[in-house]
Amino acid sequence: MSTGRTYAAAVIAAAAVLTGAVGLLAGGTPPARASSGAVVLDDGAVDLTPRLVDGELQLQIDDRRTGTAVVREPSEVVWHVVPEAKSFVEGPLQVPLGSLMDAWYLNGWEADQIFALEPGWNGTQAGADTEVTLTAFEGPGGFALYDWLEDDSYDDIPPDVHLASDPTANTSYALGKDTEHAVPTWGFGAEGVYRLTLRASTTLADGTVSSDTETLAVAVGNVDPTAVLPGDGSTPTPPTPPTPPTSSPPPTETVAPRAHVIDDGHLDLAARPVDGGLRFQIKEGTAYDYEWYEPDEVVLHVVPAAKKRITSDTAFLGAEGDPVWWLPLAQVSGILWPGWNTEEWEPSALDGKVTYQVDSLQGPGTMAVFSGGSLSGWDLWINSGDGLPDSFRHSVDAHSHSYWAFTQEGVYRTRFTVSATLADGTKVSDTETIAWVVGDDVDPSTVAPGAGDEATATPTASASESASPSGTASASPETSASPSDAASSTSRTSTTPTGALASTGSGVLAPLGASVAALIVGGGAVWAVRRKRAQQ
Repeated sequence: MSTGRTYAAAVIAAAAVLTGAVGLLAGGTPPARASSGAVVLDDGAVDLTPRLVDGELQLQIDDRRTGTAVVREPSEVVWHVVPEAKSFVEGPLQVPLGSLMDAWYLNGWEADQIFALEPGWNGTQAGADTEVTLTAFEGPGGFALYDWLEDDSYDDIPPDVHLASDPTANTSYALGKDTEHAVPTWGFGAEGVYRLTLRASTTLADGTVSSDTETLAVAVGNVDPTAVLPGDGSTPTPPTPPTPPTSSPPPTETVAPRAHVIDDGHLDLAARPVDGGLRFQIKEGTAYDYEWYEPDEVVLHVVPAAKKRITSDTAFLGAEGDPVWWLPLAQVSGILWPGWNTEEWEPSALDGKVTYQVDSLQGPGTMAVFSGGSLSGWDLWINSGDGLPDSFRHSVDAHSHSYWAFTQEGVYRTRFTVSATLADGTKVSDTETIAWVVGDDVDPSTVAPGAGDEATATPTASASESASPSGTASASPETSASPSDAASSTSRTSTTPTGALASTGSGVLAPLGASVAALIVGGGAVWAVRRKRAQQ
């Protein structure tokens, strides 16, 4: 086994995340264009096609995103690997992608769950087999083009690396003349602009070799692709006409952000004992490095990278294939990771558990909070789609995490009431409103925290059934717990929420549990959804 293949096996040890699959969404929207005139390709199917044109080989791009192929030159396009294509892996990455904990993938294991470019290879237009070589490379991180199946990872089969930026890995890809649409995975190890110089060569019928060398520009992650020059970057930009002098406008008053915006990393929605009562606050940070905030001091931002597709397994969120903004059960770099925290309470201080209730939701779509069992489907804790208020009960001196999902971009406001009964029978509670910004349609720094000042609110649906998740959370924040199938049948509120508990002190990504990994094994699996129990 070559060194490159050995390293690549470690590179592609990707953790299985969330659920399976829906197909492409066809659309007729014209492609975006860069300031240089380049066409930006960021979603849908395209093929790199070596093609005989006037008896000579040319490497072209067949843009099939609208159903009718449009032939484009690589020097006239910019590929955009959207932020949603970022995934994390279980172990440290080796060459050729670089020593990182996560990377950006096209045609990866999560391709069915995101809206991203799906680049393939078409060898049928060259008249003979074609050899594709990576002759030059520029980029902020490593690059690899490879084939690797989920079953290969379980059997310790290394990936078949075709092209890679690392010199110890392969730099040549054999494309057969009968290959109609090969879809290997493209991996990029860091955010930024890449330039891949590819040479396609084939032997013509007369025995001569014809080849074509093209440079493909790729913008990875949170990079504005319209600002990237195509090809090798030497395309001149149009001259900017001089701006006529104008009088300077009067200085405007600078308005400081009205809230502390949190858009990445760990936070807890915490119930705390304060002055003999209960206070609902937000803890941002790890177990050893954190700050406390009042809910009306913060705005939580669900970034565009959290965007996924609704699948047949998550149809309770909406129509299959529609977008949903999904916060994960385990930490993913660059995405908000909210949990639940009652660790400051001694079990003897309370009679029973802490109740979290969402009284109402204002926003453009619905919000759901849930966990996943190994064979029992989803446990819905909160689902504004079929009515509020919803509540669940959380063990004392414990910490847990859950999935969160929002179905539309925009500003949401969730009104929480957190309550408990003290050991002496005194009932204590705190009601606060948390502001969320989902997607990038709204600048979160311009949003007022807390209850806000919008003129109107989206009506809350009438209450119907209520959630009844179950399980027992561990008192230790450093351990993990598997979801339980047991549920209360007598109370409107549930027992302790399920969800893998995760360490928040080490900064190392927590791998998903076996129950979550099982969700993507077999895209056709059908999962039952445990609906909310009737109110008592």
